[in-house]
Amino acid sequence: MSKRDYYEVLGVSKDAPKEEIKKAYRKLARKYHPDVNKEPDAADKFKEVKEAYEVLNNEQKRAQYDQFGHDGPNAQGFGGFDTEGFGGFGDIFDMFFGGGGRRRDPNAPRQGADLQYTMELDFEEAVFGKETDIHIPKEETCDTCKGSGAKPGTSPDTCSHCHGTGQLNQEQNTPFGRIVNKRACHYCQGTGKIIKSKCSTCGGSGTVKKRKKIHITIPAGIDNGQQIRVGGQGEPGVNGGPAGDLYVVIRVRPHEFFDREGDDIHCEVPLTFAQVALGDEIEVPTVHGKVKLKIPQGTQTGTHFRLREKGVPNVHGRGQGDQHIRIKVITPKNLSDRQKELLREFNELSGNDTTNEQGDNLFQRMKRAFKGE
Repeated sequence: MSKRDYYEVLGVSKDAPKEEIKKAYRKLARKYHPDVNKEPDAADKFKEVKEAYEVLNNEQKRAQYDQFGHDGPNAQGFGGFDTEGFGGFGDIFDMFFGGGGRRRDPNAPRQGADLQYTMELDFEEAVFGKETDIHIPKEETCDTCKGSGAKPGTSPDTCSHCHGTGQLNQEQNTPFGRIVNKRACHYCQGTGKIIKSKCSTCGGSGTVKKRKKIHITIPAGIDNGQQIRVGGQGEPGVNGGPAGDLYVVIRVRPHEFFDREGDDIHCEVPLTFAQVALGDEIEVPTVHGKVKLKIPQGTQTGTHFRLREKGVPNVHGRGQGDQHIRIKVITPKNLSDRQKELLREFNELSGNDTTNEQGDNLFQRMKRAFKGE
C-alpha cells in the first residue's frame, strides 16, 4: 500500500515552518500513542506520524522528500521507525508532558514523612488549653553514623552498576523499534549508593527507632477533630533533607452536663414546679465557675436564658462564646399524701386555669386547632 503524503499525515502545508511541524507532531503523537490510544490501528498511525516528523523536521531529508517523494534520491526511502534516542515510550511522554514520568535524583535531599498523634482531652482542658509532654515512637537520625548508614570512618560508595543514578536501562527490540526501559537499580535499591561497611547501630538504614518526648501547647478553645502542627517533629529527612511535621489530632471527651456548639456551651437546668411558678434565684454551673441566675415567676419549661461570655474562648482569639441554659420543669414522683392533698387544693383554687401571660387559654387554642379555626 502506498504511503500517504507526509504533509497530509501531519496536517500541515508544504511551506509550514519547523515550529508548526513540531506542534502538529506533538498533538498527533499524544493522540495515537499506544499507551493512551487502545484502538487497533493506533500503533500504525503513531508510527506513520513519527516517520513523517523525522523527515520533515530534518532540513536535508525534507528537501530530498520535496524533490523525490517517498523513494528518496537513491530509491531507498528515508529509513524505518526507530525510538532510539527517546528512551522508549516513557521518555517520549517526558518530552511532551514536561518530564512527569522521570525518576527523581536518588541522591537529592528529600523531606521526611509526616507523623500523626491522637490526643484525648477533657472538656475543660479543651476550653482553657494546656501544656503537656507527649512521647511518640519515631525514627531519629542515627547518632553513630550521622545518618549515612556507613560504619564510622567509612562512607557509602557510588553504585558501580547504575553509576549513582539509581536506575538501569534495559534495551528491548520491538515491532516499533528499539525500546529503552528504565528500572530501579536492584543492586542499590534505587539509592545510587552501596554501603559495604554498615553501621552497627542502625544496620545501614541511617535511622533508629526511639521514643521521643515532645512538648505540646494546646491552645484554649480547641475543638474535637482539630489538629495542631508541630514543625520538624516528623520523620527525619533523606540525604540531608528537612524533617517532616507532627500533627496532633484532638479528641475531646464528652461532658456529663455541658454540650458544645462552636464557641457556645449549652446545658439543661432542672427546676421544680414551685420554682418556676413562684420564681427563684438559682446558682448555675459554668466552666468559669458558678453564676447566679434569676428565674422569673411563671417561667415555662423550655425557656432559654443566655449567659454572655461564659462559653468557650475562640481558638483564633476572636472573642468568647456564651452559655445557653434551657429550663426543664421536673414533674415529681412518689408524692406523699399531704403533697397530693395540697396539689388537689391548688387545682381546685386555680379552676384548671392554663392561661398564659397573653390571656389566651391553651385549651381554647387546642379546640380551635381541632376545628380548623
